[in-house]
Amino acid sequence: RSLEAVPEHRTGSNTRYDFVDGGRGAFSVFCLQSPSFLVYQQQMRKQHGRDNAKSLFGIENIPSDGQTRNLLDPVAPSFLREPFWDIYHLVQASGYLERYRHVAGTVLVSMDGTRYFSSEKIHCDQCTVYEYEDSTSYVHMVLAAVLSAPGQPHVLALEPEFIVPQDGHDKQDCEQQAIKRWLARNAQRFEDWSVTVLTDDLHSHQPLCELLLEHKFHFILTCKTESHPTLYQEIELLTRVEGAHQTYTIRRWIGHHYEQWRYHWVNALPLRTGKDPLRVNWCEVTVVRESTGEQLYHNAWITSHELTPETVEHVADAGRARWKVENEGFNVLKNQGYAFEHNFGHGHQHLSTLLLTMLFLAFLFHSVLHLTWPLYQAIRRALGARRNFFNDLRALTRYFYFQYWDAMIAFMAKELEVEPT
Repeated sequence: RSLEAVPEHRTGSNTRYDFVDGGRGAFSVFCLQSPSFLVYQQQMRKQHGRDNAKSLFGIENIPSDGQTRNLLDPVAPSFLREPFWDIYHLVQASGYLERYRHVAGTVLVSMDGTRYFSSEKIHCDQCTVYEYEDSTSYVHMVLAAVLSAPGQPHVLALEPEFIVPQDGHDKQDCEQQAIKRWLARNAQRFEDWSVTVLTDDLHSHQPLCELLLEHKFHFILTCKTESHPTLYQEIELLTRVEGAHQTYTIRRWIGHHYEQWRYHWVNALPLRTGKDPLRVNWCEVTVVRESTGEQLYHNAWITSHELTPETVEHVADAGRARWKVENEGFNVLKNQGYAFEHNFGHGHQHLSTLLLTMLFLAFLFHSVLHLTWPLYQAIRRALGARRNFFNDLRALTRYFYFQYWDAMIAFMAKELEVEPT
């Protein structure tokens, strides 16, 4: 539906391929992690009169790589925002979203920015430009937003926001502005106070906190000492006030040794100096190995959630889950077959951002399949490493025809002798 809504931009008579086929073709490459998938399907269609491009992805006419890039370059990634939310609502309706609820029943949305393209030669109007003494670097960056939760092995991607030059602005775009745009566009999609946003220390400041509260979002934001002098001075002063500081320690057995988890929190601290400072709650957790006293972990956060002995563990666990946007998000995309930083096509307009949007969609599809489909889960367990699964998909779709997706998954399950659990 999203691809069908793309307006025709071609002025010539060569309109053999439409946006739906071009978009589905590009998506199929990311979905199967197979750069040569369409070439193989063209060969299969020529030899056998049928192919998996049509049966699995509905592609009527298979365009070449060059034709696909030319077709999609003028298409803004905004045309592919709605599929993210369609899937979100399906996950919500089926009850699986409950696994991502944590502090006070809210879902945790982790946000972080990263580069996905850099060159000293290739560039377009969408690039962020860095000028150095002896060189110029052209960069594409994206702000990712994902659902994450402690104990959940997968993150669920929401629509990304690209960090690109904005019309009517002289300054280059940045992560802070990208978060503002994402919130302005999507806050109304959630019920009031049903979301807790997680970010790193870069965004842990009063303007973003006020913006999140204005949109009726909670927050748990990393809070480093060097970037919050006022808050930490107040924490130090309150050591003289009886009852202002609260602490407790719990002892945990971690398989082969005991750890002590020390929680420390203070409520209603001023976030900054000056007029009308926002009052926030602060907590930290320190993990030490009991037998040696070695510190294994430490971090601190500011939050809009009330901190009590009953809630501080949940808040700290949620704050730690922010790393999932990097570990289960960017790390998987960069190192587990998605080729996140590969230049699939830079283009002159929107090609790079549109293709990365499709990559995020493929990543979301795979995560939801793993979350919701027991047979898919059983196959993934049987094959072990993620690369084994996608190696099999590439081989199967190259040499065998499958009438629909369930047929291919059933074939794999039968040959592997696995059943859903």
